Amino acid sequence: MLVASLLLILVAVVLLVVGLTGGSSVLLAASIAASLLAAVALVVGARQAAAARAAAARVDPGPSDQGRPPAGRAPWDAAGPPAGPDVPAQRVPSTIGADDPGWRQPPGSPAAGADPSADGAGETATPLDEPPPLPVSPADAALVAELDAEVQVVDGRPRYHLSDCPHLYGRGAEPLPVAEAVRLGFTPCSRCAPDDALLADARLL
Repeated sequence: MLVASLLLILVAVVLLVVGLTGGSSVLLAASIAASLLAAVALVVGARQAAAARAAAARVDPGPSDQGRPPAGRAPWDAAGPPAGPDVPAQRVPSTIGADDPGWRQPPGSPAAGADPSADGAGETATPLDEPPPLPVSPADAALVAELDAEVQVVDGRPRYHLSDCPHLYGRGAEPLPVAEAVRLGFTPCSRCAPDDALLADARLL
C-alpha cells in the first residue's frame, strides 16, 4: 500500500503540473482525485503496519517480559521462596548475681515457673566429687525443715553441710538457714550428716 500511495502522489503531481500548464480543469480534478487516493492508501498502509507490529509483539514477548512471575504471585529472588517467620527460642533467664535467692539453687532444681512433671526437668548431672545425700526419714526431714539453725551451702552444689565438714575445704561456702536450704532443694551431706547433728541439738533443748 505504501508503494501504491507513492505512485498516486507522483501521478497527482504530474497531473497538477500539466493541468496548470495547459489550463485544463479536467487534469486538475484528476490530480485532486489522485491525491485523495494517495492519502487513503497511506492511512490504510499505516493501520496495516500497526496491526502487524501488535501481532508480532503478542507472539514474541520482549526481553523485559521474560522471567517475570505470573500475575498474582510475588517475585522470588535467586535464593528461592521466602522463608517463614523465625520462631524465637524460649530461654530461662539466669539468676546469677540477682537479688533473689536463685543463685543458691542447686544443680537439678527446676527454674521458676517450669513444670516439674515435664520430661527432662531437673535432670542436671551431679558433680562426681559430690558426696551422696544422707538417708533421712520423712518425719526427720519434716522436723529439720522447721529448724532455724544455720548450715553451709556451696553455689552450684546440691548438698548442705555442717561448718566443719571436710568437703567444704577450699570451697566458698555460704551460711544459710537449714529451713531455707531444704525449701530451695538442697539435701543433707552424708559425710558430715547435718540432719543428725541438728536433730540431736534440737532434742537437747
